[in-house]
Amino acid sequence: MLAAVPTAHRIALVDPRFVGHRHALRLALTDPRFPAAAVPGALTAQAEARPALVGALRATTDAVGAGQPTSGTATVTDRTVPGRLAAAMEAEGTLVQRPELGSLVATVPTDETARAAARSDVEAVDDEAVRLRSAVKARDGFFTTHFISPYSRYIARWCARRGLTPNQVTTASLLTALIAAGCAATGTRGGYVAAGILLLFSFVLDCTDGQLARYSLQYSTMGAWLDATFDRAKEYAYYAGLALGAARGGDDVWALALGAMVLQSCRHVIDFSFNEANHDAVANSSPTAALSDKLDSVGWTVWLRRMIVLPIGERWAMIAVLTAVTTPRIVFYALLIGCAFAACYTTAGRLLRSLTRKARRTARAAQALADLADSGPVAQLIAARGPKMRGSWAAPVVALVGTGALIAAALQQPFGSRQTVIAAAFYAICSGIAVARPLKGALDWLVPPVFRAAEYCTVLILAARSDIDGALPAAFGLVSAVAYHHYDTVYRIRGGTGAPPQWLVRTIGGHEGRTLVVAVLAAALTGASGFTTALTVLAVAVAVIVLVESIRFWVSSGAPAVHDEGEPA
Repeated sequence: MLAAVPTAHRIALVDPRFVGHRHALRLALTDPRFPAAAVPGALTAQAEARPALVGALRATTDAVGAGQPTSGTATVTDRTVPGRLAAAMEAEGTLVQRPELGSLVATVPTDETARAAARSDVEAVDDEAVRLRSAVKARDGFFTTHFISPYSRYIARWCARRGLTPNQVTTASLLTALIAAGCAATGTRGGYVAAGILLLFSFVLDCTDGQLARYSLQYSTMGAWLDATFDRAKEYAYYAGLALGAARGGDDVWALALGAMVLQSCRHVIDFSFNEANHDAVANSSPTAALSDKLDSVGWTVWLRRMIVLPIGERWAMIAVLTAVTTPRIVFYALLIGCAFAACYTTAGRLLRSLTRKARRTARAAQALADLADSGPVAQLIAARGPKMRGSWAAPVVALVGTGALIAAALQQPFGSRQTVIAAAFYAICSGIAVARPLKGALDWLVPPVFRAAEYCTVLILAARSDIDGALPAAFGLVSAVAYHHYDTVYRIRGGTGAPPQWLVRTIGGHEGRTLVVAVLAAALTGASGFTTALTVLAVAVAVIVLVESIRFWVSSGAPAVHDEGEPA
């Protein structure tokens, strides 16, 4: 029977005596993320796990025929054929996913009494209620948990029953946010009110797409890419809309808009870098982490700590309300103050954890940090041939020295000064020295965010100090394109496929190369529009190159799907 099914198809084996909830079977047999999965009495194998299933079947059949114990089943409680085959597959090295069922029932009764008890247990639990509850992420912000998820899960079910896909909902969320940005760009009070309402509705859809994916188990590679990138595209496009709207009213807030994007992007890379550095740390112990866990055991502190980091729900709610009732300048002031406080809070906690944690970073963590650093040809050459400083704090200190010199020069020297170019060259040298050794130190996770701050802030400062029309909007476009590349790098690493190819990093220059180019352009093009034109051309070139490669990667069959999970069913 197995041989008769085409090799590209998924196989499911279910014991005919199975009793349980439909959603228990759905979790085991229809989740596309896992090559093989099982619950008591049921086993599934996708195309890549089919050979392992056939091998387990043959080995088990031979063992039974010879009267010998079957491989891997000595301690298995599920003695059904699917259960024994799952154990045999695991014994041979194939990972078999076993979803957490929680209150759901999945069992194979051996007599009528057990069958009646199992059916009674099934009737006692509302399958659909569990399915709806598990569609919501376990750890969400206060605003999302209490003001969005109570009804967005029902929108997700409505979408599922009408055949809508998560990708369609994600696209609708993006379009709604872009319309909101367009309304904000009108610069009228009515436009601002409409923009705030539409931004909130876009966030509702943003929650709905993930809940729909979990509710109907419609995970996909394309969905992972869309979900990972559209949130940033929506938020930063809205910043641009607010800046355009303010300009219509005679208020230039492009510097504030770009500053908000820089701060938010640096916050994210701090999160990503710290998490990657400690993803598989050995002997991971910290008094700070223990205190954090203790605080999480008290209900009100959990919500307070989730709110003060200003997650996307709270952030978008604040932006929407302030857009409707105030001005874009006030929106950006509030955003900068809130995000700066959140960044200080989270970074301080992570610094304390890193300094008090006795852990050894693995080679995988060091490679992830090196990939996040986004070093270009100049930094790579210096790293290979330059000095290799010793000391656990050497990398972040050198990176901070180079960044401090660069930002100080950009702030203090006249626009177009050669000293800024020299400072950018010094920064490139420091960048190479910082990554010359594997990033395994306690604070080496600071290196990528320091590099991000150096590049983004240099572009912002030079554009703001140029006093050239259109320089700040062009800088906004350039930072947006580069930030997309950095987010793309993060999600590739999280998906387990590593960073973008080296040819891409070299082609777009790496962080130190782009920073040096911008400094040189500022020194060479001090005319009325030359600097603006150069920034625009650079932004378009970077955007085209990274988007084409990113789209090629994420729509390829080999790209992974990365999704946040909901609560165990």
